[in-house]
Amino acid sequence: MIRKFLILILLSTTLVNCTKLKEKFKGDLEDRGSGSGSVNIDALLKGVYNSIRGNFQGQEGVYALWEMTTDELIGPTRGPDWDDNGVWRVLHEQKWDGENSRLRDCFNSFNGTIFAATDLLRFDSTSSKASEARFLRAFSMFMLLDGWNQVPYRSPGESTLETARVRKGTDALNYIISEVTAVMPTLPTSPVTKANQDAAKVLLMKCYLNKGVYANRATPTFAAADMNQVISLADAIINSGTYTFTANYFDNFAPNNTAIGKENIWTQENIGGVLSDNIRSRWHSGMHYNQNPQGWNGFTTLSDFYNKFEATDKRRGVAYNPPGSLPNPGSRVNVGFLTGQQYNWTTDAPLKDRTGAPLIFTPIVKSIETGTNLEVTGYRLYKYAIDYPNEGSGNVDNDYVYFRLADVLLMKAEAILRGGTGTIAGVYGNSALTIVNYIRTHPTRGASLLTSVTLDNLIDERGRELYTESWRRQDLIRFGKFLLPFQEKPQQSDPKYLLFAIPNQQLAVNPNLTQNPGY
Repeated sequence: MIRKFLILILLSTTLVNCTKLKEKFKGDLEDRGSGSGSVNIDALLKGVYNSIRGNFQGQEGVYALWEMTTDELIGPTRGPDWDDNGVWRVLHEQKWDGENSRLRDCFNSFNGTIFAATDLLRFDSTSSKASEARFLRAFSMFMLLDGWNQVPYRSPGESTLETARVRKGTDALNYIISEVTAVMPTLPTSPVTKANQDAAKVLLMKCYLNKGVYANRATPTFAAADMNQVISLADAIINSGTYTFTANYFDNFAPNNTAIGKENIWTQENIGGVLSDNIRSRWHSGMHYNQNPQGWNGFTTLSDFYNKFEATDKRRGVAYNPPGSLPNPGSRVNVGFLTGQQYNWTTDAPLKDRTGAPLIFTPIVKSIETGTNLEVTGYRLYKYAIDYPNEGSGNVDNDYVYFRLADVLLMKAEAILRGGTGTIAGVYGNSALTIVNYIRTHPTRGASLLTSVTLDNLIDERGRELYTESWRRQDLIRFGKFLLPFQEKPQQSDPKYLLFAIPNQQLAVNPNLTQNPGY
């Protein structure tokens, strides 16, 4: 009796922590019968979409866990700013445990989406809306599998007073593959802001590409049959002719990116002035207090990562001026990586930091900054061009990008390198080298030709192409590089960090969860 009482209390705490679930669904999660006529399925589906929004768009969820744990991103403590009880340092140095609040909140949020989608299926299990809910549930399960290797689940209508069952490892992956395969034919073909058939193909590509990882993260193997599945799915997307490279690399992330970002396969719709979920944190988190808009002077990249780019590579940063942006008379780099002296993008006057010194972003940054230059250390990075007309409301118009064409092409190239059979699809050739060089030398990128493609330079190319898109941790694990030392993480990490710790709070309420080895 005492145990059941404790479970009820902690379950309530868990649901409260899933704040988006509570805010978006309100009373819609109450059991109001089994007939679809008693509920608004459109509202429930909208709630499922909204439940996943904040975990990806804000700086504290997937972005922190899949980027700051790598060689790409760091959140330095700058004197009294950005300490947050050391939570950012713990992530970057790979020293988290089951009490880590970032791990807890992200884990809970994914479980909130799974719960919301499963709840919808109580009332509608056959329509295209049900297929969208099942896809969103499968995607959330995939992220839980990727991060924690354990996926709690219930069947539609199953009582929440019973502890959720748990799928692990390959068993969880096989279920996800079966779900995505089952719903794919009944998903819509468009728009990109909805779970769609091509998004399902991309998710299946990621499942097959990482299949050997989820079987053994320390020493994965890659079966040719799985790699050929990746290639076949890529070819289906390419041969559709739906996606092309845009006029500017940063069009994919602009305030009107769904209209002009022709590489994007699946995005989360944000509506300027009406609906967003902190996607503006992508520029606010790094920009200085004296820039416009006023930033938070936090996150930066590492110089070793920045130096992976050639000087001619436009992905490193350009002057980009979508409608409504500041005039930028000096054509200063205002998206990508901000380096060196910073300028006012209205007057082109050189900016200063809060001490009155020139605001010159420098390449070297430390986890704890204490000197007189602590406001300027580290190159700042962001891809989503600032939506100035809607900046004040916080509801900016940049749709969040989950999947896009370049990732599909790079996954196909990797699958060929890992033993798959090269095929010709579109204009990209049939080898890893021709595919990668098409991307690199496209006028929107402007990098030089490679003479060969190996796994070592392919992981660098994925970094250059996909930085800040929240795939870096997954990629480094698959390429066997996640545990290696990198800047401001000097140690070789314990293999236990190939998985996140299961939050202790969740272990307390669900005996079907077990703490991951080593924690």
